[in-house]
Amino acid sequence: MNERVVVFGGSGFLGSHVSDYLTDSGYSVLIYDLNKSKYLKQNQEMVIGDILDKELIQSTIKGCKYVFHFAAVADIKEAQENPVKTVEVNILSTAYILDACRKHNVSRFLFGSTIYVYSNYGSFYRSSKQACELIIENYHDIYNIDYTILRYGSLYGPRANKFNLINKVITQALKDKKITREGNGQELREYIHVKDAAKASVKMLDDGYSNSNIMITGIQAMRIRDFFVMVNEIFENKIEIEYLDSKELDKHYNITPYTFKPKVATRYQLKNYHDLGQGVLDQIHEIYENLLANGEIEKSNPFTK
Repeated sequence: MNERVVVFGGSGFLGSHVSDYLTDSGYSVLIYDLNKSKYLKQNQEMVIGDILDKELIQSTIKGCKYVFHFAAVADIKEAQENPVKTVEVNILSTAYILDACRKHNVSRFLFGSTIYVYSNYGSFYRSSKQACELIIENYHDIYNIDYTILRYGSLYGPRANKFNLINKVITQALKDKKITREGNGQELREYIHVKDAAKASVKMLDDGYSNSNIMITGIQAMRIRDFFVMVNEIFENKIEIEYLDSKELDKHYNITPYTFKPKVATRYQLKNYHDLGQGVLDQIHEIYENLLANGEIEKSNPFTK
């Protein structure tokens, strides 16, 4: 195949897994990120650079057939505390990359968005993604830049960042034998394993997904309270669970994100996917090993108090 693909934000949680699947599928992968990827494969190339460096973006995209864009301020709390940075990193970078795609005749631009675009929640993170989607559509209408907008649900799995909910919950359970949650736990989420999301993302390179909006979420919805019960059962019911009254929940949707109406998206689901329970168990063992290596916990059976 040897078609060249650049992945902006390819050192990150989702971006690194997408890069892996692209390489395994026979694509020539170039990762662009502020930090060198910890997961860089021998046959992948790396460009270390700022997502706002217009000249470097231009030179990186030249000769590439496809462009994935995952680089962003993705933590809702960080976005709320740094609105100007969020606008610069999320919106301006998207415009810079789109303009480079136009100049160098890229076949398709694939953008990592979120199901938060449907809601009034998510603060500046949500509004920045909404703005990006509109700009992408403008570039298509005016300059004929083909695109695929990928709206992801709640991701979990290996390489997760620190603000990832499942990562935070498991870390709390291992370190403190206790899980605290701001809210009542009734919030509904559709968790999807990051490897399933990455596989689906690469599948979107098929011609049938050009100029489409695609939802990539989990198969079955689960309340956060029920998820905590599942984690506690894995730990043999030795974890304390505490719910705290807080306005922090106001930044997130409770039952459904659907209050805002962006362009209609098609839901994409894999025929074969990771079981949530098995995926969480794997995540527990990975986080346990990482905490142990960093000296944050002592070596013991993680499932006993």
